[in-house]
Amino acid sequence: MTRLDGNQRIADTWRGGVVALGNFDGFHLGHQAVVGRAVDLAKQRGVPALVATFDPHPVRHFKPDAAPFRLTTLDQRKRLFAEAGADAMIVFRFGAELADVSADDFISDWLLGRLGVSGVVTGEDFTFGKGRSGHIDELARIGPPLGLTAEAVGAVADADGIISSSRIRDALLSGDCATATRLLTRPFTVEGMVQHGDKVGRTIGFPTANVDMGHYLRPRYGIYAVKGRLPDGRVLNGAANLGIRPTFDPPKELLEPHFFDFAEDIYGQVIQVEFHHFLRGEAKFDGLDALMDQIAKDCDVARGLLG
Repeated sequence: MTRLDGNQRIADTWRGGVVALGNFDGFHLGHQAVVGRAVDLAKQRGVPALVATFDPHPVRHFKPDAAPFRLTTLDQRKRLFAEAGADAMIVFRFGAELADVSADDFISDWLLGRLGVSGVVTGEDFTFGKGRSGHIDELARIGPPLGLTAEAVGAVADADGIISSSRIRDALLSGDCATATRLLTRPFTVEGMVQHGDKVGRTIGFPTANVDMGHYLRPRYGIYAVKGRLPDGRVLNGAANLGIRPTFDPPKELLEPHFFDFAEDIYGQVIQVEFHHFLRGEAKFDGLDALMDQIAKDCDVARGLLG
């Protein structure tokens, strides 16, 4: 899939398309409905199907000290958009310039001028422009005389309410992997490079593939049954610790998956770690023997859950 810079005028090849406009962090069921409608509309018109997202997230610009909250990286979103049928991903680099653009100027100068789109699809609660002053009514008012159609897709809900990134974050913060998986339509997945650690896991018989959490939301600290996906496509079952490892000093936050029956060197490789089941909270042990005994029990439980 092609990635386009939304802050610049895009190539003529992509102009005239229909764009799904939003943050789409997590790309949950509600986001999928918006992008699905844009893809269908683009196919009907015979024009490119585009998905626009913002990076960094506007929250990071206005609240730079906010705790990590991302559910997906740009690379993950790009793959998900492609799987949904989009032809290209547009990335708006959100900074001082874009934050100061009025709603009217965003429509005329950015959507029409830089992107040249013929149609926009958003969620009904999506806002844009300085002070979040723009919404679907603004698009519907300004767009048609300029050759731009605009429509909003209603919220997608289940028995517990509207499906949103906030609900998914709350589920992960409580260790509720099942709810997060259901709303995302796939397990919450951290993607990162395997880095060298202090090799303690190897010395006690449980080597781990350490991954930095970066800008991802931190789910509840503890032990999880996980699946790992390697660059070559192999899928591995395992158990992972997410937290600060209170048994060791000094504390250091890491995601440490131990993959069952696997002993290959994957340092420097980018892997995916899927969170399938929360097993227990992080705990401090009196010594390595007690820790090893508990890890063995956790692995047995994870094996059973993952089949």
